[in-house]
Amino acid sequence: MDEAAHSLLAEPVGSIHPLAPLEPDEIATVVAVVRASATGAGALFETIELKEPAKSAFAAWPLRPVPREARANICRPDSPGVWRLVVSLDDMAVLSTVHVPEARPMIQLEKFLAIEAIVRGDPAFIAACARRGITDMASVCIDPWSAGNFGIEGEEGGYLSHTFCWLRLRENENFYAHPIEGLNAVVDIHKGEVIRVDDYGVMPIPMAEVNYEAQFRSDFRPPLKPLDVVQPEGPSFVLEGHAITWDKWSLVVGFNAREAITLHDIRYDGRPVCHRASLVEMVVPYGTPANGHYRKNVFDIGEYGLGKLANSLKLGCDCLGHIAYLDAHLNTMNGEVMTIENAVCIHEEDSGILWKHWDFRTERTEVRRGRRLVISCICTVGNYEYASYWYLKQDGSIEFEMKATGIINTAACLPGRPSKYGAEVSPGVEGHIHQHAFCARLDMAVDGPNNSVVECNTIAEPAGPDNPYGNAFYVQETALRSELAACRRAEPATQRYWKVVNPSRLNHVGRPVSYKLEPSHTIIPFVRPESPSGRRATFMQNHLWVTAHDPEERYPAGEYMNHSDGSGGIADFVKQDRSIENADIVLWHVFGLHHLPRTEDFPVQSCISTGFRLTPNGFFDQNPGIDLKPDVNRASRTAGGHCCGP
Repeated sequence: MDEAAHSLLAEPVGSIHPLAPLEPDEIATVVAVVRASATGAGALFETIELKEPAKSAFAAWPLRPVPREARANICRPDSPGVWRLVVSLDDMAVLSTVHVPEARPMIQLEKFLAIEAIVRGDPAFIAACARRGITDMASVCIDPWSAGNFGIEGEEGGYLSHTFCWLRLRENENFYAHPIEGLNAVVDIHKGEVIRVDDYGVMPIPMAEVNYEAQFRSDFRPPLKPLDVVQPEGPSFVLEGHAITWDKWSLVVGFNAREAITLHDIRYDGRPVCHRASLVEMVVPYGTPANGHYRKNVFDIGEYGLGKLANSLKLGCDCLGHIAYLDAHLNTMNGEVMTIENAVCIHEEDSGILWKHWDFRTERTEVRRGRRLVISCICTVGNYEYASYWYLKQDGSIEFEMKATGIINTAACLPGRPSKYGAEVSPGVEGHIHQHAFCARLDMAVDGPNNSVVECNTIAEPAGPDNPYGNAFYVQETALRSELAACRRAEPATQRYWKVVNPSRLNHVGRPVSYKLEPSHTIIPFVRPESPSGRRATFMQNHLWVTAHDPEERYPAGEYMNHSDGSGGIADFVKQDRSIENADIVLWHVFGLHHLPRTEDFPVQSCISTGFRLTPNGFFDQNPGIDLKPDVNRASRTAGGHCCGP
């Protein structure tokens, strides 16, 4: 190790929560350690992130120190595969190195504009544009999509991007209104060259402008009067580093380049609920076989990394109220520290009536309004924005909401003649049918580390002596005892849901304490499971998967998604068929959006939402919000200006 590297490594790590993400100096330390190793000379860095401590080690903290370690994925432009390293920040050493020769790194943010420049400069692509009357290559906008794995000759073993293109008529104008249909370039990212141009034939480019930026609009409606969120005494949460306490909740907020927000050690009134929660994969399969669109099957988390695409949030626009922000410290491909300021927003919101009752006999009313703590980030993946919101509520529930907005991916069609696989959103502009499938990984710890899963189905009693009036129905509970038995789909006909129970903890009516997961926003996949895209997205086949905890089983479609073959994901995990009874278990919940674009989705799409909710179900002996004091909001006024009263 050279003297400069040793000097950097000698810097103390400092007092950091064991589950907090890496600090800038820690990222620099990892880079120095890796570069000083035999493996790391001249390497490019895909991701550097915290290697979260073993649960046994964390359980002993703060009485005992917890090892601080990092994961680093590196690659080389002249060699295949990815090298997977574990680095000790305490010992300033590489603890392990594994080479995965068939793996390909994610497509990095730094490569997006480079890929566009490569395509613009390719002679075959320039000639194809000329056939469409395009001579100014600076006006051509190219989006770099992941290439998938379709067994196409000449693409074997490559590190590729399959691109789509549009025409921009003037500066800042909405180029998605002008798709250059039927023209796709395939780029070898490492070599920096186009390996093939696919030209499916000339289609007229729609030229009408359809803009969304304020500078191009003059048709604004009269503004509404200000609606301010005011907290004169400040927020009720306390943020110390990445650890938060609010009301009866406590947790640690993490962040990494792949998943974006991660939540850790989530507790209510000191009682553990979930050890770790995050969004671990999303895939967007499109439904058209036309031209190059069949290759649109991007895994936005596994192939790009959602966290590295996070926005720097703006006060008063992205978030309202009394805000606390967390910066995200990540790495560039060259090993430099990349900081996204204000990447995570933390604030409180009024969540409406928590509970109320009016006794009509006495005309007495008790009402309590509730609040929720909101932890959010917004990530832009090409044309789409994904806004992730975690909500912690005063009734003990945890919610996740994904709001999808941005601009739909567009193709050209003949005006008035869209294909059956899409809808015309503007004359000559088509949006194809597609789905957004998300997977959340929930490392549960309901009142302790050992949990079980129970499936609940509502059953109508058959006609007969037990159901003389035809009105009898009940909930039937079935324990899911092994991983294969717990591969489950939602069933609206039986109002199916699942409970995570702790068999060793009973509530005051003698039932195991539990949390309920209700599959309220599920989708059925329409991509055939044996297809190239279907094989890589096997996690979509079920809405619930349950696995025995393994810290290396992190992603439902596999650790290395770029050009993957579908192996190494949740479908392989569950083949072990491990016991999930009274065990340390992980829930994988799949939910999503089924989207045939509307004319109202263009030129920019209003937010559409999906998500899930974890609700206490016998976890408390009574309504956990019963202890809220009566309160009246003194800032409220009638329309005539009167305040709320004495």
